Amino acid sequence: LASLIRAIGGRVVATFDNDPAAQALRGVPLHIGEAGFTKWADATSDLAAIRGLVAIGGHRGADRLALQGLLASRGLRIEPLVHPDASVCDSVRLGPGSQVLARAVVAADAVLGAACIVNHAASVDHECTIGDGVHVAPGATLCGLVRIGARAMIGAGAVVLPRLAIGDDAVVGAGAVVTRDVPAGAVVWGNPARIDTRASR
Repeated sequence: LASLIRAIGGRVVATFDNDPAAQALRGVPLHIGEAGFTKWADATSDLAAIRGLVAIGGHRGADRLALQGLLASRGLRIEPLVHPDASVCDSVRLGPGSQVLARAVVAADAVLGAACIVNHAASVDHECTIGDGVHVAPGATLCGLVRIGARAMIGAGAVVLPRLAIGDDAVVGAGAVVTRDVPAGAVVWGNPARIDTRASR
């Protein structure tokens, strides 16, 4: 995301992590935990001029949404971020804090909720509807009119066939080929994708 921000002419002014051993970006201050964020926010003037962005991928949509809410509560701007090398149709609606990364495609009339990630080279076809906090991993393909529930994760290289629905908090494994609807909270994998009854959610 730091390289994406630079590619659109921006710069990273601060980073935040709960892990004191987290690696900081060169030349960018790292603040630890909510206390670190609060201290930084209290000392920073004109927060409304700064974009807030949450860089947590994977099946962590609930965390991404909660942290995005924290940033917004202090007045940071929460806007979508689109890489210059991505293709996003002008009829697409991107929710606040959503990220479309390099070589990703989001086709006509697709709708993405808040804090979604469409990762490198992923494809979201026409009229797909993606709920808040969804992550579509690198190289995944959502065919037309697919509906993805909130906080779901579509694994790298997975394919979801047209007009199917993936439920809230579901996980589609890497490389899976989804040929039928996936219930909320289910974990599916394989070709064709089947529910993993051993997975505990």
